[in-house]
Amino acid sequence: MARLPVYLRSLLELAESPRAATISSERLAELAGVNAAKVRKDLSYLGSYGTRGVGYDVEYLLFEMSRELGLTQDWPVVIVGVGNLGQALANYRGFSDRGFPVGALVDADPAKVGERVGDLVIESIDDLPSVVARLGTTIGLIATPAVVAQEVADDLVAAGVRSILNFAPAVVTVPPDVSLRKVDLAVELQILSFYQRRRTAGLAAMVEASAASDGNGSSAGSSAGSSGAPAVPAEASE
Repeated sequence: MARLPVYLRSLLELAESPRAATISSERLAELAGVNAAKVRKDLSYLGSYGTRGVGYDVEYLLFEMSRELGLTQDWPVVIVGVGNLGQALANYRGFSDRGFPVGALVDADPAKVGERVGDLVIESIDDLPSVVARLGTTIGLIATPAVVAQEVADDLVAAGVRSILNFAPAVVTVPPDVSLRKVDLAVELQILSFYQRRRTAGLAAMVEASAASDGNGSSAGSSAGSSGAPAVPAEASE
């Protein structure tokens, strides 16, 4: 499931070329960053097995993946929390381009209600049930501070939303019949920090080992030079 959107993105980029009528599992694997055997196994679940020596029909794969991912129709998104992050997400055109138009903006701050962000007017959190009813099957996006994320999730569930994407840096719980995904940018940065620290420590260790090796070589050479020359008494040198 997690790999299908990656395959789809790769195929969409490939489909822009008029010569890209087919694609091999090896090429798709290269674009997606997985191995070819995994690609063939994943695509077999879609009922697509390709043709030996030819590969997979790009347009057919695009259709099958879009259907499997539910992208044959648009899914409106309601953003709850219209601070800096909420406004940035509201202005991101990539959602609409991929079938997730932002249909409503909701906030609990009375001072923000009525303000316009792009083509949308911010609505009150108190009106969330009517907003969801107006949009129909909706995906809820939480872009609030962490302290109110659970409350907002509860409000979305109560309004009838069954798919939630949480951008707030907080763990929230939802009923079993609700799908919840979390995007925590700070966690992703911490993971990168972990690998960066290991990489930096590894480089430092290599430099230290190289310096120690050079130092041992210099000492050995110095000792060899001293032992090869006759000792000169202090009195004679003076």
